[in-house]
Amino acid sequence: MLRQILLLRARLHSPTARAVVARHRPWCSATTDSPSKVIPSTTFNLRDQKWRDNEEEILRDIEPIVLLAKDILFSPRYMDGQVLNVAEEKAIVDKLLAYHPDSEDKIGCGLESIMVDRHPEFGYSRCLFVVRTDGVWIDFSYKWCLQNYIRDKYPIHAERFIQKHFKDNKCLSKYIKDKYPALKERFIR
Repeated sequence: MLRQILLLRARLHSPTARAVVARHRPWCSATTDSPSKVIPSTTFNLRDQKWRDNEEEILRDIEPIVLLAKDILFSPRYMDGQVLNVAEEKAIVDKLLAYHPDSEDKIGCGLESIMVDRHPEFGYSRCLFVVRTDGVWIDFSYKWCLQNYIRDKYPIHAERFIQKHFKDNKCLSKYIKDKYPALKERFIR
């Protein structure tokens, strides 16, 4: 036993042994790697994965109406001042206008139709209008409708989703561009 201790001491004092020993962590540093540092990253990964799953669920849910709204607004199917066909009008009213924060004021005395036209203040921008039974037509934002729908249906994840996907006045543009590259030139502005 004494011989082993002397050999060990001799190895530790040799110049080559110091280089090898220096590469190893000191014993006292082992106590700094506590399990508490590992658990938050695992918890974070689980929370992050849960967020991504919920984000995908929201995207799958709103994707059809977003594509429809963008198709109506940015395709040549509807000219300025043209009223939507019955099926698309029903989809817009049920899935968008119903969730607008001021939908009752927008509809007012009654809904005659939904129309596409240029915004009176922002002439370059096409938007959807409610044509009321009294002849008045009022614009509405499909993005506000979507945001309220998301807040209503997914209250826990709504603000994070809206902040991520509706920033810079772009409504899911990156998502649609990545998923549907052929539609990029038609919808992404």
